[in-house]
Amino acid sequence: MTTAATLFSPFTLGPLRLENRIVASPMCQYSAVAGRVQPWHLVHLGGLALSGAGLVIAEATAVNAQGRITHGCLGLYDASHEAALGAILAQIRAFSPAALGIQLSHAGRRASARSIFERSKGESLPPDEGAWETVAPSALPVAPGWHRPRVMTGADIAQVIDDFAAAAARADRAGFDLVEIHAAHGYLLHQFLSPLTNRRTDDWGGDQPARNRLLIEVVRAVRAALPATRALGVRMTSTDWHPDGLTLDDAVALAQTLAALGVDYAVMSAGNLTPDVRIPAATPGHQVPFAARIRERAGLATMAVGQILDGPQAQAIVAEGGADLVAIARALLDDPRWAWHAAAALGVDIDYPPQYIRARPNNWTGYALVHGGAPEIASARQADRPPTALWDRPQATTDNPKGSAP
Repeated sequence: MTTAATLFSPFTLGPLRLENRIVASPMCQYSAVAGRVQPWHLVHLGGLALSGAGLVIAEATAVNAQGRITHGCLGLYDASHEAALGAILAQIRAFSPAALGIQLSHAGRRASARSIFERSKGESLPPDEGAWETVAPSALPVAPGWHRPRVMTGADIAQVIDDFAAAAARADRAGFDLVEIHAAHGYLLHQFLSPLTNRRTDDWGGDQPARNRLLIEVVRAVRAALPATRALGVRMTSTDWHPDGLTLDDAVALAQTLAALGVDYAVMSAGNLTPDVRIPAATPGHQVPFAARIRERAGLATMAVGQILDGPQAQAIVAEGGADLVAIARALLDDPRWAWHAAAALGVDIDYPPQYIRARPNNWTGYALVHGGAPEIASARQADRPPTALWDRPQATTDNPKGSAP
C-alpha cells in the first residue's frame, strides 16, 4: 500500500489485527446439507476472501439442529461440521491473508422456515415438508400462519447456553479467528431481549436486565470457551422500530455491559423482529448513526451496516468516526471486487493475488475505460515491493507443498 486512507489502514479488533477496515458481512447461503458445508461454500467464502476485505465472516451458523432457520442452514453442533469447516478454512488460508470469522446463531421461533430457494419465502414449513418443533421465550408466532413455538424451560435455556459455548469451541478448533454472536434480526437472543417477544415473568423475563440475561450468559460462556487469541463480537439490534420495543438507549446500556464481559466489537443492526412494524426506508448509511452512538458511549469497536455502497462513502464513515469498520453484504455479492474498486477510487494501491495482478489499475490500460476515470495511484509493480501479504509469498503446490521459496 503506498497511499494512506483510513478505510485501508490496519485495525486491531481485540487480539486480532486486520489489514483494513472492510468486512465481508455474514450472508446466509441456504446451501448446507444436514448442517454441513458444501462445495458452494468454498466457492462463496473463497471468493470473499479474495475480495480485498480484511475480515470475512461466515454466515449465521446454528448452534444446534433446532436453531437452524431452514433445512439448508449451516450448523456447528457436531464433529463432522467442525471437520468440514476446518478443511475449507485451510484451503482458503493457502491463498488469502484475510482474517476469517463465523457468526453463531439460534433462530428460535424463526426456525423451521422455507428458504429463498423454495416456492415461498417468509413462511414456516408445513409438517409434510420436514417441519420441526421451535422454541422461544414466549408462545408467540412470528406472524399469522406461522407455527406456535414452545415456551423454553429453564433446562432448555441452560442447554442453549451450553450449545453456544460448544459451537464456539468447535469454531476455535476449526481455525476461525473470530466468533460473532447473533443477537439481532428477530432470532432467539433478540427474542429474549425485546419486550415485544419476551412476556416471561421468571428470571429470564420482565424488566430489561432480566431480558438481557440470556445474551449475557451466552457471552460469558462463549468468551470462556475461546482462547484469548480469538476475537468476540455481537450483532445486536439498535431499535425495534416500535414504541413498545427496544431503543437505542437500551442498546447503549447493553453494549456497555458486553464490553465489560470481554466483547471486542458490536455490529449495530435494527428491526426484523415482527412483520407488522413500519421500518423507515433504507437510505445510504441509514444505520451508521447507531454504530456511532455505541462507539462513543460504550467503548466498543463498531461495525456499520446498511446501504454502504462504495469506497468514498465507506471512507467517510470510518474517517469521520461513524464506525471503526464497515460490513458489506449485497454490494459484495454484486461486485466481488468491491474492495479493489474502492481502493482505486480512493487512490490506494493494494495487494492483489498474483494470479490477478494483470487486473490492477496500473497494470491494465482498460481499467479507466471500464470503471471511468484514471485512478491516481502509484505505478510501481507489485513484484517490486517486499512481500507484506500472504498472497505475495510463494503458494503451495504439489511440487512445493509448503509454499517456501524454491
